[in-house]
Amino acid sequence: MQSTIGNTGSPGRTACCDRDRERRINDDNERNDRNSSNSNSIQQCNSSAQPLSLALEDRELWTRFQCITNEMIVTKNGRRMFPVVKVIARGLEPTAMYTLLLEFVQIDPHRWKYVNGEWVPGGKAEVAPPNPIYIHPESPNFGAHWMKEAVSFAKVKLTNKSNGNGQIMLNSLHKYEPRVHLVRVGAEEQRTVLTYRFPETQFIAVTAYQNEEVTTLKIKYNPFAKAFLDAKERPSDTQSYPQWAYSICFRWPIDRNRVDLIGKELFAMKRNENN
Repeated sequence: MQSTIGNTGSPGRTACCDRDRERRINDDNERNDRNSSNSNSIQQCNSSAQPLSLALEDRELWTRFQCITNEMIVTKNGRRMFPVVKVIARGLEPTAMYTLLLEFVQIDPHRWKYVNGEWVPGGKAEVAPPNPIYIHPESPNFGAHWMKEAVSFAKVKLTNKSNGNGQIMLNSLHKYEPRVHLVRVGAEEQRTVLTYRFPETQFIAVTAYQNEEVTTLKIKYNPFAKAFLDAKERPSDTQSYPQWAYSICFRWPIDRNRVDLIGKELFAMKRNENN
């Protein structure tokens, strides 16, 4: 069972977050209404009465980071995200084929800077770099597959350099919002795209953390932040760490030979770790 995470920050910030939660609930209701009207073609063949939806997992954790303005590290070689974007799919047709994509949208016209303990606009935004579409490597797959457990984009890496290694290139000191696209794959007339945005996941891309509160939360809740933990506090059972789904960036169409090769490389890495 997922534990509830309490509020953080100053009283004013907490009140602001409470108002944000109410606004997000209203936004979610409106978005679900729009998605419901757009997804009729998907649900016509669905025998279940459950509406089609993608829900953000670990929403309370994301909200806690949002309340202090989340930051994500970008490096030349690429850095993984924490929290991880994970979604729970419901209402898909079990035998239909779907593809899941992850997009990072630069959401405002500002370049940001951290001054006196807060983020403020610091100039005009740079042009957003063109990115290849990030496709979950298990795509396309049956609706039953996507609904059996949370879909994780844990292996996506964020970079500030165009290195051609299948990483997501972002502008440092710019604000982004991850968005998940659900595509039903079939006959051309049946192809449907639904987009789900989660404001809780917004962040500013940085080359080093600016806010100490963000650093503290990252260390507290990220099980892989070993470099910041005292050795005595580290769990001795490595199996207690969550097992992440493997993802990588692909251009359409997906190269299945490449997926197989990556799977073999990942298996070899895991085997070497256990030896």
